Amino acid sequence: MSRTRADEIDSLRQNAHFDVMVVGGGINGIGVYRELALQGLRVLLVERNDFCSGCSSAPSRMIHGGLRYLENGEVSLVRESLAERDNLLRNAPHLVHPLPTTVPAASRFSGIFNAAAGFFGAKGKPKPRGIVPIRLGLTLYDLLTRRNRLLPRHRAHSQVETRRLWPDLTPDARWSATYFDAWVSHPERLGLELILDTASAAPQSIALNYAEVAPGPEGFRLTEQVSGETLTVTAKLVVNASGAWVDQTARSLGASGQKRLVSGTKGSHLILDNPALYKALNGHMIFFENADGRVCITFPYLGRVLAGSTDIRVETPGRTRCEAEEMDYILTSLRGVFPAIGLDPSQILFSYSGVRPLPVSDHDFTGRISRGHFTQRIDGPVPQICMVGGKWTTFRAFAAQVADEALAELGAPRLRQTDDLAIGGGHDHPGEDELTSALQTRFDLKPDRARHLAQTYGSRAFNLLAGGATEEPLSLNCPLSRQELHWILRHERVLHLSDLLLRRSDLAITGWLDARMISAAAALMAEEFGWDDTRREAEISSLTDELARFHGVAPETLISRNERT
Repeated sequence: MSRTRADEIDSLRQNAHFDVMVVGGGINGIGVYRELALQGLRVLLVERNDFCSGCSSAPSRMIHGGLRYLENGEVSLVRESLAERDNLLRNAPHLVHPLPTTVPAASRFSGIFNAAAGFFGAKGKPKPRGIVPIRLGLTLYDLLTRRNRLLPRHRAHSQVETRRLWPDLTPDARWSATYFDAWVSHPERLGLELILDTASAAPQSIALNYAEVAPGPEGFRLTEQVSGETLTVTAKLVVNASGAWVDQTARSLGASGQKRLVSGTKGSHLILDNPALYKALNGHMIFFENADGRVCITFPYLGRVLAGSTDIRVETPGRTRCEAEEMDYILTSLRGVFPAIGLDPSQILFSYSGVRPLPVSDHDFTGRISRGHFTQRIDGPVPQICMVGGKWTTFRAFAAQVADEALAELGAPRLRQTDDLAIGGGHDHPGEDELTSALQTRFDLKPDRARHLAQTYGSRAFNLLAGGATEEPLSLNCPLSRQELHWILRHERVLHLSDLLLRRSDLAITGWLDARMISAAAALMAEEFGWDDTRREAEISSLTDELARFHGVAPETLISRNERT
């Protein structure tokens, strides 16, 4: 039986003393929580919203080594990123998959001095890269992964071969080169599985979403948002993992006079329903430069096309959305790469945006700001270790670094490493085809249904289907079953309708979600959690407002999708 939120709160009431309190339930905070809990420490993770609901829910969905970081001279960051990419390919094969990535080039030598300029601290935007510097960078990329290589080496394509493989690519692309990185299908689910794994392996530790902490007279005052209950908790050390909010969190927990650590940039992305573009990509991510020097991407994502991103300085963190001018920027960049394919705003199914928690920097060109990570210790009655920077791919390495600092602070030993530790449905994973076949045979499923379960839950799909209930769809056209959603509600720390439809499932981001599904899901949650009609309608209203304000999905759009056949 998996632990519930009620179990966590009851454990907290019985013992509110912790070795470490982690503030922030994004991927970095979750990573540190797991690292420290697995070393035998008692750890409390507190997240004021849902797990992975901030910047951690808004990445480019790439798990990558950071090819362009070589140009900034960040070879050690690229080496670390490549190692962590390969770890995730091994440890979470149900969620992280290889991604062939193609870089088009219009010239031979342009930009060859970009790397040298980056090494010597250039702050301006780089020049467009020709095929020669691209291949030099990819050769170094290959060299950094020469040991225990998981993915193929890069290869270059002539103009004829480029045109054969990508006939709709701009005629300016005279050459291209293909290398491999990876993509993550459900980043929020990966974060959640880390929490669930930790709950099972280290039951002495507690992770709470929808809770807040503030200094109290005898430690910290924790407020549980659902009931409003307030408890006093103590900790020997605080890890501030609140991302773009690091500075505000440090002050709220008692730090004063601390210099500013984070100055983020806003990154927005689009999910498009464009079959012609999907076909033109030929299964690859196209990694290209826009006219302003910003690197943009587009790749096939869960039957749709993901495109991004912007990189806009943000001085004050907060909930962000993709604005109209950003949508135009992304679509315009795509038109430059695929000029013969029709692209317009009506094809946008979903948009999302987040603030990257980058370190304070005076670089004029945001692409030059480091995606590396470091910590800042703040002294006090309860010391704080602040996590600054980082990216999705390197969350485990950053978490291990912070955990080692915390262990040294507390005088505790490291009991185990986590680089080879399977995550969630990656445990005992036989491979996608083998798992799909096993699910299909054992539970008499249709092939598409078995593959969906294998790709979403990995080996945890056996637990989901163990009840033996019928696979009844939630509603017309819904690819998820009532049984599947019931299981999520009972085992995956869901409190709100938005948790279920925005982060535990891909219904919203892929454009499947309609008004009928929202009503059916709210009714299911009301049945499971005992909501009255007022609460059920409030949850529907809140989700509908969130979709409109932050994801570009209007209520009228949700209603119109009911008519799909």
